[in-house]
Amino acid sequence: MSNTVFHPANERGHADHGWLDAHHSFSFAGYYDPEKIHFGALRVLNDDIVAGAMGFGKHPHDNMEIITIVLDGALEHQDSMGHKQALHPNEVQVMSAGSGITHSEYNHNRDKKVNLLQIWIIPNKRNVEPRYEQTVFDVAERVNTLQPLVSPIENSDAGLKIHQDAWIYRTSLENGKSVSHKLHSEKHGVYVFVINGSATVNGKTLSKKDALGISGTDKVEITATADSDVLLLEVPMYA
Repeated sequence: MSNTVFHPANERGHADHGWLDAHHSFSFAGYYDPEKIHFGALRVLNDDIVAGAMGFGKHPHDNMEIITIVLDGALEHQDSMGHKQALHPNEVQVMSAGSGITHSEYNHNRDKKVNLLQIWIIPNKRNVEPRYEQTVFDVAERVNTLQPLVSPIENSDAGLKIHQDAWIYRTSLENGKSVSHKLHSEKHGVYVFVINGSATVNGKTLSKKDALGISGTDKVEITATADSDVLLLEVPMYA
């Protein structure tokens, strides 16, 4: 029997710092909800808007898989591994913090906001050597199909690699079109986040920035009720 948890957009944690307008799907920083600590191995899904030339100064991370997806604008990244580059829409960045890294993230532009999703996934290996990947994904390859963005480092599936038995997909669904996803394991669940538009997920209607977590199922079907941009994350539920 499947279990579902619905996270409507207007019930996310919210913090407006002026330079940063942040929405948190799970407990983070000053936002705490005991019912929203994590969904399996998915620990953080932050929807951040950062003002021009502003950002997050140098700060440390360890033992976390950090995935960044820019939706609009450009984000400048610099880290202790020597990387310094900008991240644009349709690019995805993965950082395995492992035994420890420091990094900073700033809006690359002075005159335009940047909107990004930052996702943290709890790893299945601790204190690994830190690593970094970034690549561009072709928008045409996710129209009415699930485009793999992230997959486990242990297998040959497409996507950037992380130290967890987890997958992230993105799809641009045209109104009325559907995609289905068969889970890799009965011990996994899926968390579906609607970036834009509206869609039904296993019959449940989601609007922009709504999310639905489903566990105890082997398949998920998403049908667009308007042209939509949707993120699907499959994660172990035992983390």
